[in-house]
Amino acid sequence: MYNTSSDIWVAGALAAVVVDFVAYPFDTLKTRVQSPNYEKVFKDVHTGAVQRKVLFRGLYQGVWSVVFSTIPASGAFFTTYEAVKNIMYNSSTKPPTSITGGKTAAPEGSLNSLRLPFTHSLPTPIMHGIASSAAEMVSCLMLTPAEVLKQNAQVIQGRQTNKSAMGQVLLRFRRHPWRLWSGYTALVGRNLPTTALQFPLFEYVRSRLIDRRRQRKASRSNTGRPPSEQSEQLVERAGLTGIAAAFSGTVAATVTTPIDVIKTRIMLSASDSSGSSEDQSTRSGTRGSGVVSLEAQSKIKPDKSLVSVGRDIIHYEGIRGLFKGGLIRAGWTAIALGFYLSLYEGGRFYLENRRKERDRINGKLGKQTTEGEEVI
Repeated sequence: MYNTSSDIWVAGALAAVVVDFVAYPFDTLKTRVQSPNYEKVFKDVHTGAVQRKVLFRGLYQGVWSVVFSTIPASGAFFTTYEAVKNIMYNSSTKPPTSITGGKTAAPEGSLNSLRLPFTHSLPTPIMHGIASSAAEMVSCLMLTPAEVLKQNAQVIQGRQTNKSAMGQVLLRFRRHPWRLWSGYTALVGRNLPTTALQFPLFEYVRSRLIDRRRQRKASRSNTGRPPSEQSEQLVERAGLTGIAAAFSGTVAATVTTPIDVIKTRIMLSASDSSGSSEDQSTRSGTRGSGVVSLEAQSKIKPDKSLVSVGRDIIHYEGIRGLFKGGLIRAGWTAIALGFYLSLYEGGRFYLENRRKERDRINGKLGKQTTEGEEVI
C-alpha cells in the first residue's frame, strides 16, 4: 500500500466530518423513534398522530459532540483496519523473504515485517471481519462519550433557562462523568456485528465491481479507445466504492437493528440515572394513558446487560419494539456509508497519486521509504 498513516487519517477524518453533517438529521429521527418516550413526546395523546413539528425540530441537536469525536475515531479506525488487514494478508499470502511484494524484504520491526502464522488457513472475508472488528473496538473508545451526549441531546424537547440542548445534557453528567462510557459495551455490541458483516460484504462487492470494470476497460482498449485519465479513475474508484458500501450498509443495518435499539435505550438511560429531569417526567407520566414504554423506561438502568434490556423491550413493546426506526436506519446508513467510504477512498486515491507524483519528480520511485514500504 502506497499511502502513509497520515494519508489514511486525513482521508478518514475529512470523509467522516462531511458525512456527519449530511446524515445527522436522519440519525436524530432514528434515535427519537427508538426512544422509550416516543409515544408520549412525539405523538398526540388523543389522536395518536405524529406531531411533525416536534419530531422534526432541532435535528442537529448534539452534532458538535459527534464531529469532534469522529475526527480522531475515524482516523484510528481506518489506520487500525488497514494495518491489521495488511499484516494478515502478508502473513497468509507472502513468504517471509518477500513481505514487501517480492522485491526487497521489509526492515526488521516495521509494520510489514509482522507475521501471524495462524492466518494461513483463513479465507479473505474472515480476515476482513477480524480487521474491521479490531478497528471498531479501538474507535468505540473515542466514540462512546460523544454517542451518549449526542443521543441524549437528540431527544430533548423544550429548553430549560437559556441553555442549549447539549448544555442541558452536560449538566446531567457533571457529577458522574464516568457514565459517559456506560454505553461502551452496548456500542461495541452493536458495531461489532454490523462492521464484521458490513466490511467483508463491502470488500467482496467492491472487488466484483472492480473486476467487471477492468474487463470492460480491457475490451475497450482492444477497440483502440484511449485509457481513462487520472481524474476519471478517481471518480470511478470512488463511485464503485460508494455503490458497494451502500449495498453492504443496508444489509448490515437491517440485520442489526435490534441491537441498535437496545444500545439507544441504554445510552438514553445513562442520563436518567445521573439525576436528569427525564426521571421526573417519566414518573409524572399518566399511568392510564396506555403508553407502556414509559414504564419500561423506568426499569432500564445503565448497568443492565444487553440481554436484560432486550427482554424488557420485548415484554413491554413486543418484537416490533426491537425494530423501531429500522427503515430510517437502513436508508440513512446506505446514504451515509456510501458517501463516507467513497469520500475516503477518493481522498486516499488523490493523496496516493499526489505522493507518487512528488516522489517521481524527486526520483524516489523504486526506493525504500523510511517506513520500510517499497515505493512502486
